[in-house]
Amino acid sequence: MQARREKAVARGLNNVTGIYADSASGSIVKDVDGNEYIDFAGGIGIQNTGHNHPKVVKAIQEQLSKLIHPCFHVTPYEVYIKLAERLNELTPGDFSKKTMLANSGAEANENAIKMARKYTGKPGIIVFDRAFHGRTLLTMSLTGKVMPYKKGFGPFPGDIYRLPYPYYYRSDDGLSRDEVDELMLNSLHNFFQFEADKDNIAALLIEPVQGEGGFVAPTATFMKGLKKFCTDNGIVFIADEIQTGFCRTGKMFAMEHFGVEPDLVTMSKSIAGGMPLSAVTGRAGIVDAPEAGQLGGTLGGSPVACAAGLAVLDVIEEEHILDRSVRLGEKIQGAFKRWQTQYEAVGDVRGLGPMCAIELVKDKKTKEPAKELTANIVKRSWQQGLIVLSSGLYSNVLRFLPPLTMDEKTIDKGLTILEKVIKEESKKIMEFQGE
Repeated sequence: MQARREKAVARGLNNVTGIYADSASGSIVKDVDGNEYIDFAGGIGIQNTGHNHPKVVKAIQEQLSKLIHPCFHVTPYEVYIKLAERLNELTPGDFSKKTMLANSGAEANENAIKMARKYTGKPGIIVFDRAFHGRTLLTMSLTGKVMPYKKGFGPFPGDIYRLPYPYYYRSDDGLSRDEVDELMLNSLHNFFQFEADKDNIAALLIEPVQGEGGFVAPTATFMKGLKKFCTDNGIVFIADEIQTGFCRTGKMFAMEHFGVEPDLVTMSKSIAGGMPLSAVTGRAGIVDAPEAGQLGGTLGGSPVACAAGLAVLDVIEEEHILDRSVRLGEKIQGAFKRWQTQYEAVGDVRGLGPMCAIELVKDKKTKEPAKELTANIVKRSWQQGLIVLSSGLYSNVLRFLPPLTMDEKTIDKGLTILEKVIKEESKKIMEFQGE
């Protein structure tokens, strides 16, 4: 399989593991050799309700027998409308909303920006350090990490402005979270003096928890300060909930942790149990700003993906996935915080709910990133039967996105494997440094 992949598939597509999947169910992935793996990656967050959930599979099968895809622009269909109605109801904000559906997270972010620009008549977009918003030309330009996402792909679109995003673990020594928030929010007062024309900014786009950036989360104070800044200056506030949505953080949407109602919410990943689907939901006046024909895409919001999306929402409600998410987060973060006191390499533990991470360092005092150790742990873990992911600006963060349906026995087994690998690999690094 690997030889065929190298011969037929583009080099630019990276693979985290050497596993070739054959089937999956719940939180277990089986490879082509019959080996089973506990999935702490969830397809980078697309499997909140678990692989091949029977209710989602059934909904897909039933829809396949009726209507695969006639194109919503040609002959609209009810399942698209039903999903839009439910998303309008579920997303934060007590105001009139509308929804459009697309295929990917990047498409959702691009369409949200189109809506904001059309609504405000302004071009400028504010994003943040370490952000990840997609791989298309515009969303890649919004993304904050050069390698591997942007190197060699320029020139990039203009009218993009970048602000600092709190990273409390790596903030200046001696500063509290409140002091970091105060410094960053105060800097907003200078933004229109030094960085941009006040009449030029259409939208601010932010991840409630940075995904690829290392699962870094701000405080409610910071997020509310940004929202006020947007409201005071006529800027559309867009929440990129592509990785954080659908119960991933212990709330239906992560913005609920901060008490902030975004003008627009972008969604994808776990929206449809693995089917290609994304959405932009928000204030009706902003969503409706583009004229008829200015939004769309041939395959956007296919009946099959919409049916899967409706089934996912049913599973979330019927199986109390929110409650399970909270319990899973408490269990995983509890284990990680214990490891933080036991292992020198575990520098920081952070996140919201089961969207949590471990930042690995060579020394807790200097906080020097342990990139090599992180890569070794990822590789050793899947070799031991556990799939985990890395992330972060320095590629030294282990991030966890397990299916929220995972049972206690499987969680415990996965944590046991991971702790063993961290202990063994940390010991190797220390012995090497001692030599």
